[in-house]
Amino acid sequence: MATTKIIYGTAWKKERTTALVVSAVLHGFRAVDTACQPKHYREDLVGAALKILQHDHGIRREDLFIQTKYTPIAGQDQSQPLPYDPQTDIETQIKTSVQTSLSNLHTTYLDSLLLHSPLRTLADTLIAWRTLMSLQDSGVVRKIGVSNAYDIAILAALEQDGGRRADVVQNRWFEGNGWDNDVWSYCQRHGIQYQSFWTLSGSPNLLHHPSIRAIASAKGCTPAQALFRLAQLHGVTPLSGTTKEQHMDDAVATENIDLSDVQTYVAEILQHIRP
Repeated sequence: MATTKIIYGTAWKKERTTALVVSAVLHGFRAVDTACQPKHYREDLVGAALKILQHDHGIRREDLFIQTKYTPIAGQDQSQPLPYDPQTDIETQIKTSVQTSLSNLHTTYLDSLLLHSPLRTLADTLIAWRTLMSLQDSGVVRKIGVSNAYDIAILAALEQDGGRRADVVQNRWFEGNGWDNDVWSYCQRHGIQYQSFWTLSGSPNLLHHPSIRAIASAKGCTPAQALFRLAQLHGVTPLSGTTKEQHMDDAVATENIDLSDVQTYVAEILQHIRP
């Protein structure tokens, strides 16, 4: 399985999805995030990109980390074709959604499958979670997790009542929610991969913080790279949805930036975002 230091995000790419995913992978990304949610994602065009990458560039499916999501009906646009019948039970919805994803992505397995959000009730969320567990046990899915889960009680319930700890949590990590400190810390304590979105676009003030600027100056990198690297070193796997090739290169290069000699600035940033 490919490593996931940084993940290419495909939301809102529409008809550009195939070209952008191909470009991102050719520029070094080895992890791609999508969802079986036509409202915001073109999962089928991610699949088209994977075929091009394999047939034209020799990049095999097993060289990539592919993550998708089951989106509950509340998150779907019912004016568009749905990936499952919303009149069926939750277990059937999820299994049908996964079959749709496997077909869209031209694969026999998923590296990671997330609930796009907790469901309407905890009881429904636990039914959904146990379905993900069964898919993991079958080998169709390797990692399971949840997105948009901002209450640690939900994560605790998945393990204590649902029967298994999440492998992945994917949340907004930005100044508007105080960098999701409770969930971020919970994930670090429990060995859960914490994936972040809105990492750059949601924190413009942080990108202009004097200590981020000082790190960028000292390391010869951009403020965005400085923030991504700081996040990576403190238990966060960022998503990047950039459409610019230079920014793709910058994002992939982030993991090679050594911050060991600028720890004073790092500590100042951590004090700012983790008071």
